[in-house]
Amino acid sequence: MDEYERFMRVAMVEAGKAKEKQEVPIGAVIVRNGKVIARGHNKKNRGNNALLHAEMIAINKAIEKLGDWRLTDCDLYVTLEPCPMCAGACINARVRSVIFGAYDPKAGCCGTLYNLPEDTRFNHRPKVVGGILEDECGKILSDFFKSLRKNKE
Repeated sequence: MDEYERFMRVAMVEAGKAKEKQEVPIGAVIVRNGKVIARGHNKKNRGNNALLHAEMIAINKAIEKLGDWRLTDCDLYVTLEPCPMCAGACINARVRSVIFGAYDPKAGCCGTLYNLPEDTRFNHRPKVVGGILEDECGKILSDFFKSLRKNKE
């Protein structure tokens, strides 16, 4: 198993934690020097806060741990392509790279709808790698939404 897959599986565990809490199952981890230094999963509904995306939580925890808002030697792994807010946070926090699982046709801003991290007009451009364990990450989400629809019937 390569490094991308190994850390994406850790992010998938975080997605499972969100699912257990009836949140949209998205998980994220920040990796520095080959070690996970921060984790996050969606808490938007429980926290009643639109900012509590998995990526935002992981980035904030990494900043607190390192005592520096610049995450220049850190990589973000997330199970779903980041939205505009999270892609912007990666740029602003100077994350080295964004590695994601499933593409997001409705809000993805790391290549699908837009590609904010690779826009040359920004002063920092994280490397973007998409589609890591794409089918597995996508299945976590599709199974969750199928379950929600079934429970409404």
